[in-house]
Amino acid sequence: MQDTDLDAFRRELEAFARESCPPEIRAVVAAGQKVTKREYQRWQQILNDRGWGAPGWPKEFGGTGWGVRERQVFEEVMAECDCPPLYHHGLGHIGPVIIRFGTPEQKARFLPRILDGSDWWCQGYSEPGSGSDLASLQTRAQREGDHYVVNGQKIWTSHAHEASMIYMLVRTSKEGRKQDGISLLLVSMDAPGVTVRPIRTIDGWHHLNEVFFDEVRVPVENLVGEEGKGWTCAKFLLERERLPAANIARLELVRRQVTRVVEEAASAAAAAGGERDIGSLRYRLLLCEADTRGARVLMAQATDDLLNQRPLGVQPSAIKMLVADVAQRLTTIALDAVGPEAAHRFQLRDEEAPGVGESTWIQNYMFTRARTIAGGTSEVQRNVVATDLLGV
Repeated sequence: MQDTDLDAFRRELEAFARESCPPEIRAVVAAGQKVTKREYQRWQQILNDRGWGAPGWPKEFGGTGWGVRERQVFEEVMAECDCPPLYHHGLGHIGPVIIRFGTPEQKARFLPRILDGSDWWCQGYSEPGSGSDLASLQTRAQREGDHYVVNGQKIWTSHAHEASMIYMLVRTSKEGRKQDGISLLLVSMDAPGVTVRPIRTIDGWHHLNEVFFDEVRVPVENLVGEEGKGWTCAKFLLERERLPAANIARLELVRRQVTRVVEEAASAAAAAGGERDIGSLRYRLLLCEADTRGARVLMAQATDDLLNQRPLGVQPSAIKMLVADVAQRLTTIALDAVGPEAAHRFQLRDEEAPGVGESTWIQNYMFTRARTIAGGTSEVQRNVVATDLLGV
């Protein structure tokens, strides 16, 4: 697409976002509040009705078929207009896996329901004893006729409490290498024997859960790929999980939100006749903006490699580390802007204060502490990069 065409495309996206994204949803995003299934799902339905429900999917499966530049412009404009990011578990994770490894029947059954938001997915990977060493997972799936019987536990499962489906790695064999006995199943969260328990987190938001499976019967047709070959699917998915296009767009969105917080703090200080070192906060924001632009360039290169089936190498790990670092720095700036008094009031949960803006940014600060852990710790990612660069 030529630059002139991209300019017209950008204007089309801006007009659509401002006219079609409901004001109440944009208000939630603009304030930095937690986006829930309600907002995600409604926006997904609006995008799908317009034909933009899956910017990263091929046209034959209901996607847009856009190239790297169009997708980048789409992400940028949606963030600039305070629209929610696309929900990753369906569109970014299991959807591409089904497109690549699924049967024709699985594609016909699951992909349309991801596009229109009918199915809401969560990921069943981590277990109490299997985090970074995912291949050591122990949740068992025993074949009995036309079903697998699943027993075990998953942990740190985001959105399980509001999901209708879970894609999960299970052990179907203990023979050979531990990676060789893993399979990928698609399981209904309403199936008898599935129990979800919330995990309380320091940010006060409910997003993590434990999920227990007690004699859960799963139809054999819900096996993705071959039995015992689920590790191939898992690696395919993890590459895309650590290529966080939406997270980079989210970074730009958070940067704009934090900029508002800083400027509001400056206005409040001026109105009160006090003095604050707002200049240092603005300088730190500029450094975050520079790193965000760098991450966007790296992401575009990696996405182009992905679309052209070139090896990604350590690009996903490098981008994941950078995005996590900038997210934490941004929310630290916001916390510094609202001030330590607001943090103390949030801890005490006073009825009088903090206000919505203060409490939201304290929650965001606490939430982003996990960004260097979830999806692969930064320590592990550094080892991956170092091994590749240094050959050790």
